[in-house]
Amino acid sequence: MIEENKIIQRPTASRMRAFILIWLGQQVSLIGSGLTGFALGVWVYQRTGSVTQLALIYLSMILPVIVISPIAGVLVDRWDRRWAMILSNTGAGLTTLTLALMLFIGRLEVWHIYLVTFANSTCNAFQWPAKTAATTLFVPKQHLARASGLTNLGQSVAQLISPVLAGVLVVTIQIQGVILLDFATFLFALVTLLLVRFPEAKTTAASTAGKGSLLGEAAYGWTYITARPGLLGLLIFFAVNNFLMGIVMVLATPLVLSFASAAVLGTVLSIGGSGMVVGSLVMSTWGGPQRHIISTACLASLC
Repeated sequence: MIEENKIIQRPTASRMRAFILIWLGQQVSLIGSGLTGFALGVWVYQRTGSVTQLALIYLSMILPVIVISPIAGVLVDRWDRRWAMILSNTGAGLTTLTLALMLFIGRLEVWHIYLVTFANSTCNAFQWPAKTAATTLFVPKQHLARASGLTNLGQSVAQLISPVLAGVLVVTIQIQGVILLDFATFLFALVTLLLVRFPEAKTTAASTAGKGSLLGEAAYGWTYITARPGLLGLLIFFAVNNFLMGIVMVLATPLVLSFASAAVLGTVLSIGGSGMVVGSLVMSTWGGPQRHIISTACLASLC
């Protein structure tokens, strides 16, 4: 019986190590993306003085995720998770490198940033569902809440570190250096994905129920949500919450830059990410209450 438990624990431990390695690569890449996002926002606002043009960068970042995600989720279900992550990570890295090259030759315009940001966000629209689906392949069901907390911790740490670090780097190595550093983080994330072998995804009756055309499968996902009022209400709640947070994020940059430097702006945004770090650490160690929907809504309302 003891030997049987050891045999069961070995693959579980190996998969958890693989998950941690992937998480580390994505964490480094998130920090790099945060550096570029902060640097581009400051660069555009300081050169144009237009809040509208700054807001259009955020729109270019969010719009692909909203429009493409339903179809991206369907495609990721059909593709190999590992290759979906590799290709989306490669695409995002190449768009970042294109941005750096245009800066070095002095041809970068504001509308170029919109296009590059849109392309980068399109890659992320495939990256996130692939990463979420891959997590369930590596992490046992009883530890999924902790894995989710660890993933949120990565986002929180990126929000905590990236702005204050970018505020310093923009002054020392300029925006070109920041973007090249971001490209290096994409390479690091790509190497971690190439080093890991993903487990086979198991098919279930639920996963094959909506198989068919792309639009048919996307419609099945929407039907699944609307048939559960609690899930639909939670989705609407998050949409409203993110909408209001988006307004604050757009206005924060011009507000602070009107009386302080980019380094101060980075410090302010980093302080805002400290609460997320604390909450993610609690969820990673505790695992959360058994009624996840209620606790999630309460935490989101506090944020």
